[in-house]
Amino acid sequence: MNDTKLETLDQIRQFLEGTEVISFQIESKDDRYRWIQHTLVKFRYLKLSKTNKGLITRYIRKMTGYSLAQVKRLIKQYRKHGRLERKHRTTKGFQLKYTRDDKLLLAALDERHSTLSGPATKKLCERAYQVFGENEYQRLAGISIAHLYNLRKSKTYVGQQRHQYEKTKPVRSRIGERRKPYPNGQPGFIRIDSVHQGDQDGVKGVYHINAVDEITQFEVVCTIEKISEHYLIPVLEQLLDTFPFVIKGFHSDNGSEYINKNVAKLLEKLLIEFTKSRVRHTNDNALAESKNASIVRKHLGYSHIPQKWAPLINEFNQTHLNPYINYHRPCFFAEVIIDEKGKQRKRYPYDQMMTPYEKLKSLANASCYLRTGTSFKQLDKIAYKISDNEAADRLQKAKTQLFQTIFEGTFCAA
Repeated sequence: MNDTKLETLDQIRQFLEGTEVISFQIESKDDRYRWIQHTLVKFRYLKLSKTNKGLITRYIRKMTGYSLAQVKRLIKQYRKHGRLERKHRTTKGFQLKYTRDDKLLLAALDERHSTLSGPATKKLCERAYQVFGENEYQRLAGISIAHLYNLRKSKTYVGQQRHQYEKTKPVRSRIGERRKPYPNGQPGFIRIDSVHQGDQDGVKGVYHINAVDEITQFEVVCTIEKISEHYLIPVLEQLLDTFPFVIKGFHSDNGSEYINKNVAKLLEKLLIEFTKSRVRHTNDNALAESKNASIVRKHLGYSHIPQKWAPLINEFNQTHLNPYINYHRPCFFAEVIIDEKGKQRKRYPYDQMMTPYEKLKSLANASCYLRTGTSFKQLDKIAYKISDNEAADRLQKAKTQLFQTIFEGTFCAA
């Protein structure tokens, strides 16, 4: 820049007002810093009045194109050190903590476990590294939940069927007590619900019976052809016997498949308390409803499956699905807090996330709730025989084979 004509503050003021002529030359950043220092010394900036300091600041901004904040930063440096020095950047920017391999590992983990929530996925990474000694998960075990979602958006990570729904028909019956169960921290109080696998061309599909323990979230899924007495009662007996602890309570909605004399007789024989949901209390069976979406629909979908495949699906449930969700899939557990107004609020702390089996073991006097002939030593062999990822791999492989068999047997035969 050629500013030899500007020797006084009045000339600078005239220049800023656009009445003084001056020529410009292209200069490097180092030359620009030297010019700013020369200008500050030339006009004795530190001894100027506040008004004239503002004039020099405007002049420097116009000549260099720097922002007000940057000019103030340079003046502050001049006031402190008496000179201006350009600080060259020597770093190469932020270094990546999570590599391409980590992103691919996360993608494979999500594929195995059908993309769980961020906290559940983080817990699986921690268990893979800490419990099962899979060292490739060392970095992912320490990832934050927020950044886990960032990795899912990366380019590396990212790489319809007929539905029919029917509304539940209201049923009035004196069978079962219409109230919410109170387990008082004890396992054995299950919530149960039915999931219909869709109609197609007027033909009913299979039905899934989903039962969840309220305290431990221990879950059993069974599949039947129809929800008539002939099919339902044997499956209920199998379902109740699958839980490792004694069943004390049985809670359902008001569906006729459960609110009938046959089910009541079975529960009375087993000394199990029978309760049903109350009117205008939609949360009474919310636990089972939420598991319908996060477990049954996620793994078995919404599309129609012919009833003849019920035995094959039920075998898949008992062999792969139920062991996976109870021994290898982490869940959130609520912590009830009473606020200043006396209202109960639920929190879901991450450090309380664990598998249903781990939750069962964490209960006080947990062994007292187990069935006769069942011990934690026996259950530990099931829980730690294979890792979470191996269980998920087996589940996905078996599920792929299951749906391939159903597809070939249903559509190819037709």
